[in-house]
Amino acid sequence: MKQVVQNYKSGELALLDVPVPGCKPGGVLVRSAYSLISTGTELMKVSEAGMSMVGKARSRPDQVAKVVQSVATNGLPATYRKVMGKLDSYTPLGYSLCGVVEQVGAGIDEVKVGDLVACAGNEHALHAELNWVPKNLYARLPDGLAPRHAAFGTVGSIALQGVRRGEPQLGDVALVIGLGLIGQLVVQLLAASGVRVVGADPDPSRCELAERLGAAACGDPASTAVETAVAELTGGHGVDQVYLAAGGGSNQPVELAARLSRDRGRVVDIGKCRLDLPWNAYYEKELDVRFSRSYGPGRYDPEYELEGRDYPIGYVRWTERRNLACFLDLLARGSVDVEPLVSHMADFDDAVETYQRLKDGDLKAVAVLFRYPGHPGRAVETGTPAVAVPAVRRGGKASTPARLANASVRLAFVGAGNYATSMLLPHLERRDGVELSTVVTTTALSAANAKRKFGFAEATTDLDAVLGDPSIDAVFVATRHSSHAELTMRALRAGKAVFVEKPLALTEDELAGVLAAVEESGNDRLQVGFNRRFAPLLQEARKRFGSRTGPASLRYLVNAGRLDHGSWYLQQGTEGTRFAGEGGHFIDTASWLLGADPVSVYAVATPGNEDLQVVLRYPDGSTATIAYVTTGAPGFPKETLDLIADGKVLRLDDFVRATVYDGRRSRWVSSRLPKARDKGQNAELAAFIKAVRTGGPMPVPLESLAATTAATLAVQAGLAGGAPVTLARAL
Repeated sequence: MKQVVQNYKSGELALLDVPVPGCKPGGVLVRSAYSLISTGTELMKVSEAGMSMVGKARSRPDQVAKVVQSVATNGLPATYRKVMGKLDSYTPLGYSLCGVVEQVGAGIDEVKVGDLVACAGNEHALHAELNWVPKNLYARLPDGLAPRHAAFGTVGSIALQGVRRGEPQLGDVALVIGLGLIGQLVVQLLAASGVRVVGADPDPSRCELAERLGAAACGDPASTAVETAVAELTGGHGVDQVYLAAGGGSNQPVELAARLSRDRGRVVDIGKCRLDLPWNAYYEKELDVRFSRSYGPGRYDPEYELEGRDYPIGYVRWTERRNLACFLDLLARGSVDVEPLVSHMADFDDAVETYQRLKDGDLKAVAVLFRYPGHPGRAVETGTPAVAVPAVRRGGKASTPARLANASVRLAFVGAGNYATSMLLPHLERRDGVELSTVVTTTALSAANAKRKFGFAEATTDLDAVLGDPSIDAVFVATRHSSHAELTMRALRAGKAVFVEKPLALTEDELAGVLAAVEESGNDRLQVGFNRRFAPLLQEARKRFGSRTGPASLRYLVNAGRLDHGSWYLQQGTEGTRFAGEGGHFIDTASWLLGADPVSVYAVATPGNEDLQVVLRYPDGSTATIAYVTTGAPGFPKETLDLIADGKVLRLDDFVRATVYDGRRSRWVSSRLPKARDKGQNAELAAFIKAVRTGGPMPVPLESLAATTAATLAVQAGLAGGAPVTLARAL
C-alpha cells in the first residue's frame, strides 16, 4: 500500500510503498476514502523539516534541551549518532480521515465490515491507504453524512474540546483569535451554542469566511475593528471567553486576549502559540487560563487509546471518542458546515505535489482533502492474535531411554563461550554422576581449550557425529542466539535430552518448529536456561511469602547496563534484540512467582528501544511490570523485585538479600556472605541432571517454556504495533 512520509532531516516528502498493517485485536483495519490535511499543524511540521539544523533547533527548544542532557549523559558522539539516526528516518503525516472498515479485530462488535467510520490519531489515522485504528479512536458515521465531511472528525473534536474547556453559556460573547481550520470550526460551534462570536485574523478572506459561518464580526487584530466590535457587543465589559487558535511565535494573541477579556474571564489555548503571559494584565483581571488537550479526555492515555478502556460516562461525560461521535452528529444535523472550508481536493497519488504547493504558497487553503482510489476489498479472516502460543503436542509416548541407576549421565556441549565456561561447566565438572563426554565448537582451538580446562573426553567440530552417538544422554546448546532453535530441533529429533540456554527461539516460526520437533519425535525432554526460579534465596522467600488469595502486583527492575562496543548482542539483524535474548529470564521468574502464564503483553520503549517497560497480565488479574533499562547507574543493583498481594510484600535485592513483610513483622532471608550471589544455575543443572538420570519430568513444564518464549516475542510485536498483544493459546 502507499503512505505519505517525510524525512525530517532532509525535508524530503515521499509517497512510499509500505506493508499493509495487521488487524490486531481491539481495533479495525480501515481503507481510507478521504483524509484531511491540517494546514496548520501538518504544514508547520513540513516547514520545520525544510529548515537548516539551526532553524530546527530554534523551532524546537524543548528537543534541544533533551539533546543537551543526552550529551551530558552519553557524550557527544553517541548523542550525535542518536539524533542523526532519528532525524534521518521517515515519519508519517496525517491524523484525520474517513474510511470503510475492511477487517474487524477480536473484541470488536459495534462495527462490521463495510461500515463507514471517522478515525483519529497521529499514529492511526495517517495519510495511507490502510490504517489499523483502535476502538476508542474511531466512530461510525450517522446516516446521510458525506464521507468527505466526516474526514474532518479529528479537527472537529479538537475544536469541540476547546469550546468545552471555555464552558460557554447562552448569551455569552467570545473572541476567537486565529481563523484557520480550527478557528473556523470553533466559530461555528460557539454560534451553534448561542454565543456571539468576534473573530481576529490578519487574513481578510478568513475573516469573511468566519462571518459567513456565524461570527458577528471579524477583523485584523492589529486594527481597531476587533476592539470596537467587542466593546459594542459587551457594553465595554469585555468577552467572556477567548479561544487562542493561532500559531506562530508572536505574543500578540495572549496580549490581545488580556486586553479584551472581561474581569475573571477565561482564556483557552487550543493552538500552539507563544504564551508569555503579561503578568499584570492577567493578574489584575484574575483571568482563568486553561489548556485544551487535543481531542479530549483519553488523549495520551495508552490504556484508553490502545487498550480500549473507556471512562465511565458518569465521571467523564465527553471523552475523546464521544467528542468524535458528537461532532459527526453535529455535521449530520447541519449544525456545523465544513463544505465551505474545503479549499482543495487532490487525488492521493498527487500527495507530494500537493504538500509542496502548500509549502511554497502556490496553494492557499484552509483545508485540503486527499481522495483515495479504489473500493474496499474483500474482508479477510478476523480476530487473529498478534502472537500465538503454539499447542504442545507430544505425538505419543516421550522417549526416555532406559539406563542403569548408578550410571553416569553423559553430556555433550555445543558451544563453549563465556557463559558456558563461567556459569555452566564449573558446576558440572565437579558434579558426581556426570561425565563430560564431548564438546563441539565451530573452531578447533576453542574445542581444545574447553577439553583441556574442563576435562571433556573428546573435542570436535562434527555435530552430526555427536548427535548420532547413542551413548550421549543430553546435549547442551550454548551457542549464539540465532542458532538455538535449529540446534534444539536437531537434538530433539536425535532423541537427546536438551538443555538450551535462553532464548529458545527468536521468531514465532522458530518456536513452532521446536514444538513440531517435539511432536514428530515424541521427545519432550527439553529445558531452557531460565535459572532464576531455582535461586535458593528466591525459593526460600517464596516459601515464606506463602500462598495468596487475591491478584498480585509484581515489579521487576533490571538495571542491565550498556553493552561493550562490538558485543555480538548488538547484532540485532541476526541475533535478535537484547530483550529477545535475555527477557525470558524475567518473564519466567514473574510467571513462576505468580503461578501462571501471561495472557497479554504491552510494551513501550524510549527512543531507540534503549529502555523498555513491559506489562504482563495474568488470568487471575495479576500484573507484572518489567523495567528493562540500559541507562541506569552502573553501581545500582542489577535486579530488584517486589511482589505485593494480600497485605504482604516480598522484596528481592539482587539475589543477595530478600525480605518478606506480612503486615505484622518482617522476615529476613539473606545470604550470609554478600559475595554469595546465587542466581540458581547450580540448582537448575542439578534438577536437569536428575530428570535425565531418573527419567522423571523436566524441571519446567514444556507448556511454560513455550508460553514464556511467546510472551518474550510478543514484546517486540507490541513495540512495533504500539498496542497490547494477546497471547492466544492454540487448541
